[in-house]
Amino acid sequence: MKFLKKFFDGIQRDLRLFFFVLILLEVYRGLFILLMSNYLGETSGAMQIFSAMFAGLRLSLKTAGAVTLISFVLVTIIGLRSRLRLVIGIIASLIFSLLFMLRFPYYRAFQSTFGLEVVQGLHDDIWSIIVTMFQEYGFAWRFFVAIILTLLCIAALSRLLILKTFPMPELDGTLKKIGFTLLTVAGIFLFGMFVRFGGSFTYASGINWENASITSDAFLNECILDDAQALYRAKSMAKRMEAGEISGVDAEKIAESALIIADNKELAEKNLAPYLERKAKGQRIATPKHIFIILGETFMQWPMLGKYDELLVAEGVKSLIAEENCYYSRNFMPNGDFTSTAITGLVTGLPDVNIKINYQSRTYDKLYITSMAAPFRELGYAVDFWYGGMPGWDSIAKMSLAQGFDNFYGCPDYNAPKQTTWGTKDENLFNALIAHLDSEPPTVHLIMTTTNHPPYNLDLAAEGFHIDAVKEALKKFPNIDDPNQLAIELGHYWYMDEVITNFVRKVTEKYPESVFVVTGDHAVRCDPSTHPTIFEKQSVPFILYGAGITKEILPPDAVGDHISIVPTLIELIAPKDFAYYSIAPSLFDSDGVGFNNTAFLTSKIAGQIDSDVTELLPHVASSELNDVNLTDERAHAIQIIGAMRTVAWWIITKGLFFGGEG
Repeated sequence: MKFLKKFFDGIQRDLRLFFFVLILLEVYRGLFILLMSNYLGETSGAMQIFSAMFAGLRLSLKTAGAVTLISFVLVTIIGLRSRLRLVIGIIASLIFSLLFMLRFPYYRAFQSTFGLEVVQGLHDDIWSIIVTMFQEYGFAWRFFVAIILTLLCIAALSRLLILKTFPMPELDGTLKKIGFTLLTVAGIFLFGMFVRFGGSFTYASGINWENASITSDAFLNECILDDAQALYRAKSMAKRMEAGEISGVDAEKIAESALIIADNKELAEKNLAPYLERKAKGQRIATPKHIFIILGETFMQWPMLGKYDELLVAEGVKSLIAEENCYYSRNFMPNGDFTSTAITGLVTGLPDVNIKINYQSRTYDKLYITSMAAPFRELGYAVDFWYGGMPGWDSIAKMSLAQGFDNFYGCPDYNAPKQTTWGTKDENLFNALIAHLDSEPPTVHLIMTTTNHPPYNLDLAAEGFHIDAVKEALKKFPNIDDPNQLAIELGHYWYMDEVITNFVRKVTEKYPESVFVVTGDHAVRCDPSTHPTIFEKQSVPFILYGAGITKEILPPDAVGDHISIVPTLIELIAPKDFAYYSIAPSLFDSDGVGFNNTAFLTSKIAGQIDSDVTELLPHVASSELNDVNLTDERAHAIQIIGAMRTVAWWIITKGLFFGGEG
């Protein structure tokens, strides 16, 4: 009887902990919606907000239940000291308060509650991330506020837990005690089921992170997820990727996918290589001595669009685009949302299939058949990587050298001082490369800049940027969250634009036979408003500049993505029938699709690019096309994307190497 009384008391105190955590999460959800209300859509009214709050409350039942389960097991069942229940509540309060404070800068950067960027960060330079959090995102003061919020939680929870509980009913006889015990156990079980399924007793009618997007407002849909559920979403998505659950990949249809890439040539080959072989149509320009592929950090395209001309932050590359020896396409997509994804895509020639190529052991065994270095070396070029950061970052140097690059130069290699924890100023990077050119043989250079990245600590006034003018111009645009911060970010974009443009002009003057490709590693992190179009959020420019280049050399606004760059350059300079391997066609032979892991672009929406980009449907493989309500254009695009991703997945997981079988 004594145990039952203690158990009954413990259950009541656990329920208080449960409702405390649940209410805390709901309060933080409401505060976030209130303080970030400028991210709400124009059509989002009180009913949508209420729906989001209620759905979030149901979803947070799971989070509160998980916290309470620890107390229930350790204190109520095992019988550890009751003070442990308060400690569990304090730890939960600190974690949720800190995550609440960090959610603000995270959402402003990615317009998402904690997502795959967190998982990516675990493979990144952790120290640099910590430094950036302090310098750019105010971690110190946010942590201080989180401590204050936690102290308030401690004061409330400690008083709540010491309140007197209801006594257990007096039970006479063994039968009543057994009946009461069974009812209590049944009640606990039903309550646990109700919490586990998010306010329901079945999975079908419950709520979870996968079906929580119940409103028409993207911001509110993200608010439905509390921070614990958002982190759980990121973990779940990462596990699915590791297990091979990849959007667009149909492992059972590798042969059909290969035929699509081979343009249905119906090759009767067991080896996959012939399906990827392409023959150059013939040299289109004089052989350049140097080729430069420049990946600008966060070199998004939207500042180049006409509606943002008044900002005057992309005047450098726009002046290059205006010249006769320059081709420019707006219909261009990055390989993904991360710098390393852009780099690995170019180095290996493989589109993003949510597998970190730079952490696969076979990446360091042999060159993938689609590797960038192999065809250029056959054409007589050395292949070098120039990076404004540290060579050890994300194993980029190791991967590039393993995939056939002749040299890798990070900022320590050319003795450049660090501007931020991520690397040196772009100016130092390009000056070092210019000084190196005299002693080089014909070389293809892959260049990755670093300055346009948080923490944004460049002395913009000293560089000549008129930040006040940009702030005033930004005030004319609607739905800008923080014009002052956006002006600082655009100042770093402007600096990158100036440095790249100056580099192109200096090298062209000294080596007039050079050819340049200028694009961005990704576009996410810097948006023109709280409601950017998908095109503004995703697209990067494709600029082809140099000797022999004309505005008519490629179709107008040719559609492509990062893995189109190398085949396009090979088709420019290679002799007729030169054989190379590529998953994607060149922009000369574009299939009219540019894509990454988030969105895709097709040729038929070229006239709509100032407004939007079609979203890539999740988990759609070619075998599922008949089950999806798609237009012919979208179905065709998804079929091509599925084929490319399926073949890329096969190459990465099964192994298909340059000069070998697969």
